[in-house]
Amino acid sequence: MNMAMMRLRREDPRVVGSFRLHRRLGAGGMGVVYLGSDRKGQRVALKVIRPDLAEDQEFRSRFAREVSAARRIRGGCTARLVAADLEAERPWFATQYVPGPSLHDKVAEDGPLSAAEVAAIGAALSEGLVAVHEAGVVHRDLKPSNILLSPKGPRIIDFGIAWATGASTLTHVGTAVGSPGFLAPEQVRGAAVTPATDVFSLGATLAYAATGDSPFGHGSSEVMLYRVVHEEPQLRGVPDALAPLVQACLAKDPEERPSTLELSLRLKEIAAREARADAARRRLHSPRPHPRRAGDPAGRGSPAPDGPGRTDARRRGHGTDR
Repeated sequence: MNMAMMRLRREDPRVVGSFRLHRRLGAGGMGVVYLGSDRKGQRVALKVIRPDLAEDQEFRSRFAREVSAARRIRGGCTARLVAADLEAERPWFATQYVPGPSLHDKVAEDGPLSAAEVAAIGAALSEGLVAVHEAGVVHRDLKPSNILLSPKGPRIIDFGIAWATGASTLTHVGTAVGSPGFLAPEQVRGAAVTPATDVFSLGATLAYAATGDSPFGHGSSEVMLYRVVHEEPQLRGVPDALAPLVQACLAKDPEERPSTLELSLRLKEIAAREARADAARRRLHSPRPHPRRAGDPAGRGSPAPDGPGRTDARRRGHGTDR
């Protein structure tokens, strides 16, 4: 879902519940997402469900369960649920608005992230998923466009709503989800969805962050879904420090994937190690101070320039602070 802001259209509501709507943030298979605000000025992302889905009683009951589960999630890695109306003619829910680009847009605009950045984002997301799964929720649609890079760290959005209808046919997967390169094999087969399903999607998402591409390449939904089930992921370009862990996340058998807790611990270690290596490389390539010159007893000389290597390194270190 593209989160770039667009003007409200004529058919869009101006007020939903106690929220005034200002802009469209995007539209997906389940409905439209708006930027809104309450009377105190707190900004929210408010999703209004499509009219045809609103008339489906089974959808309404599943949607209610999803919202109820979202209320139980505790942890800083999700966009907190603010309000919802499940009885409205068109059900809706509002979460806190997260400023910052999606991981998809960040990589598309600025290129792949460094190993340290990917590991740090992955560690935070893994920790967030621990809380999500403890609440009895499986996201089911984790992908780069559902991860927002806020100044306070990554945030996961769009909880389970894309799968609220419970459909598992290829048609549904190909149309409503729209990113089959990030779905787990068991989702494609229509088998049981578990926390390990989100681990597979996280592995594919980290591969995208490190390379700028899906580990299952490009093609029609059917081609991508076939590869997810039958072919090995392409991890060329994934840094050596991350490749074995990403490979483990993308195991076809859910039982062989690491747990979110194990992922969180290992990615934290990798992030710290890679950050130290980056700092050492920066020191190695930063301009040395000028030697003492005659007539300059303090040895000050002229100030060392802030070379491009140093500036770029600093910028890389704050890739998510946008």
